[in-house]
Amino acid sequence: MPPQITGFFQRFGSGLKGFTTGQRTVAVIGAALLVVGIIALSAWLSKPTMTPLFSGLKDTDANGIVEQLRKDNVPYELSDGGSTILVPEAKVYDERLKAAAAGLPTAAATGYSLLDKMGVTSSEFQQSITYKRALEGELASTITAMDGVKTAAVRLAIPEKTVFVSKTPDTTASVFVETAPGTTLSGDKVQAIVHLTSAAIENLKPANVSVVDSQGNVLSSVGGGAAGSATKQASDYQQRTSDAVKAVMDRVVGPGNSTVAVAADVTGESAQQKSETFSNAEGALPLSESSKSEKYTGTGGGAAGVLGPDNIAVPGGTSGNGSFDSSTATKNNAVNKVTEDRVIPPGAVKRQTISVAVNQSAAGGLNLGSLTSLVTAAAGIDTARGDVVTVEVVPFSTAAADQAAASLEAAKAEAEAKKQAAFFGTLITAGSILLGLLILALVIALVLRRRQKREPVDLGERLDLDLLPVMPAVSAIAAPPMTSAIPMTALPPLQPSPSQLEDEMHRLEIDSMVANNPEKVADYLRGLMDDRQPV
Repeated sequence: MPPQITGFFQRFGSGLKGFTTGQRTVAVIGAALLVVGIIALSAWLSKPTMTPLFSGLKDTDANGIVEQLRKDNVPYELSDGGSTILVPEAKVYDERLKAAAAGLPTAAATGYSLLDKMGVTSSEFQQSITYKRALEGELASTITAMDGVKTAAVRLAIPEKTVFVSKTPDTTASVFVETAPGTTLSGDKVQAIVHLTSAAIENLKPANVSVVDSQGNVLSSVGGGAAGSATKQASDYQQRTSDAVKAVMDRVVGPGNSTVAVAADVTGESAQQKSETFSNAEGALPLSESSKSEKYTGTGGGAAGVLGPDNIAVPGGTSGNGSFDSSTATKNNAVNKVTEDRVIPPGAVKRQTISVAVNQSAAGGLNLGSLTSLVTAAAGIDTARGDVVTVEVVPFSTAAADQAAASLEAAKAEAEAKKQAAFFGTLITAGSILLGLLILALVIALVLRRRQKREPVDLGERLDLDLLPVMPAVSAIAAPPMTSAIPMTALPPLQPSPSQLEDEMHRLEIDSMVANNPEKVADYLRGLMDDRQPV
């Protein structure tokens, strides 16, 4: 291991030894939080992106595809109640090909694909039935593609063309619609389904299309249109009229100071009416005109008498001159003719009554006649039809308003409490993360702070054995008195011991290393000084 890394770990270990028990605990908690954060981040980054493999599956098809995924050891997730299967994005196309090879999903053939399986030996009956099924399948697929529609089924009643009847019955259709959870089809969408179905089938009128939802509600009836039953039509009319009157009253007496009730009697049956109207075309020339005149003069015989009992004319016994004058004129004028065929749908208003109650505290200075006129105009009241409007000023009860205000305050306080709890939870989470970062920064700061300030070390000058002074030889050793002197030339010269030579060699090696790499030696000495500092 390089000496720099070794020195770092030595300094780090010496720094940890200098920590107290509390500091060590805080350091361990910070390190654990850092490790957990790194693991969580790595797990989140390494999680594959899930993409829908198939959606709108039946239970049997979903079971078969899941078994295929388990066999291939492919992770998967189920959503939409098990009808949608999610797999990693990198495995989508591969698993789709494998599912197709296994014949999954096993959806029945619908639409015009049924015509591909018809042989040349098919009878006319089989061809007509298959063609009708193809039309039904195509319409069902198109309606299912609409927003809010989960599944759809179409049944067509197409009468057979024959020469033995003078008039062929009308074509009718029934549409069954299952909506997505929490979705309700609006009147516009129901009308769109009706017109889509009628326009796709020959001689199919929109009035002959029936639409029913999965709850058994009739959204459009044959002959009644998309308006629904008479009860629903009356409810819709009452709601529209109530909204119109309520909008006027809110602007006059203020919101919440008026109550509007509408009761309408609507027709529940439909009818067909045919009428012809003739009128004279003024200023138009006659189509044809003819005139005839006759005139005769002359004498005649005796005038014939009256008839007798035997039917024999009895002579009158008179005679004289006679004349005849006659003229006739014929004129054929142009006549306007209007033929009108009307279909009267159900839902026509026969009579309605409107009751309006105004809060007494807000009705000060108001004219009831003016309010009645406003309500009459806003609701389209027809007095000839027997409509009735009643406007009264009465004191309103405030118990419901007080209870609603209390409930609103309680809901507001609960929402505020949830908001504060969420805020504090976020604050605690952010504080924990910040505390972990601060603890980590504190540990690093303490480690760096405990290091002493480095100063350059004076290692002295290099020593050399050649420059060392030679120890002088002892010339003589003092002899004890009373003895004779010993000459210095007889004693051997003084030599250093082996240990002294070894120490001198080590010192020379150190000097050589200092001279060759002084920076490395300085770092090493600083590390020794840090290790020797008191705890």
